[in-house]
Amino acid sequence: MAPIFACLALLGGCSHSPRIVVGSKNFTEEVLLGEIVAQQIERRLHVEVERKLDLGGTLVAHEALVKGEIDLYPEYTGTALTAILKEQPAGLSAVAARQRVSTAYRSRWKLEWLAPLGFNDSFAMVVRGETARRLHLGTLSEAAARQGWRLGVGYEFQGRPDGLAGLERAYGLRLDGTPAVMDLGLLYPALTGGKIDMAAGNATDGLLSKLDVTVLADDRYYFPPYQCAVVAREQTLEQFKGLRQCLEELSGKFSDSTMRKLNYQVDGLHRPAQGVAREALKSY
Repeated sequence: MAPIFACLALLGGCSHSPRIVVGSKNFTEEVLLGEIVAQQIERRLHVEVERKLDLGGTLVAHEALVKGEIDLYPEYTGTALTAILKEQPAGLSAVAARQRVSTAYRSRWKLEWLAPLGFNDSFAMVVRGETARRLHLGTLSEAAARQGWRLGVGYEFQGRPDGLAGLERAYGLRLDGTPAVMDLGLLYPALTGGKIDMAAGNATDGLLSKLDVTVLADDRYYFPPYQCAVVAREQTLEQFKGLRQCLEELSGKFSDSTMRKLNYQVDGLHRPAQGVAREALKSY
């Protein structure tokens, strides 16, 4: 029996130290923010961090958080309101939207929304610069007065309550055929290559700062606020002393312009997210 007890004692001594699991959704900005958050925790708390980045869409990431498969990930208030809480956020201010999701997440799932990172990644309806100049377009209402838009969208935009169907209702946008659904990384090549005439991108897409394109103003305020913040399990924040403070050191540090530049480093210059995140954190 002695060898058995010795083996059990040895196994007991080899238990894993506590670790924090950082997740993200499956597009550039999310993966990059997940990496920034993971490195921030490592350098401030010196605890083990496991990365589960590029998990999938909103519902996949949220489910992983609720089940405890991850401890935290970056999310957007407008996305939480519409895709998770199934609410209609029309007319809500950024403050009201954040308060609503914060209250609901805490009461339903014991999840905590930390202070916003500083940028609002709204959907952005984008056309080629040449098209905007030729047709004198600056707003979605002006685009809706024209016929026959060949639209390109990401997979989530097609089915979300704050996506395509609502946009068509709000503006009466007339399309030329069924929208082309594709990975987000393919939208701008399709737009600049003439395969589509309008793309449903995001306000912080890196290529917006480099390409000859025009973001059409949402003059009817269809899209809700999309402030980005880290959402974390209350249990994790309580378990790891200093984690909340560590994460909120990032709050307010990332403007729309900053995120475009960081995203461009990955999407446009094809740099690894780890290196871009490391350089970003040197500033804070």
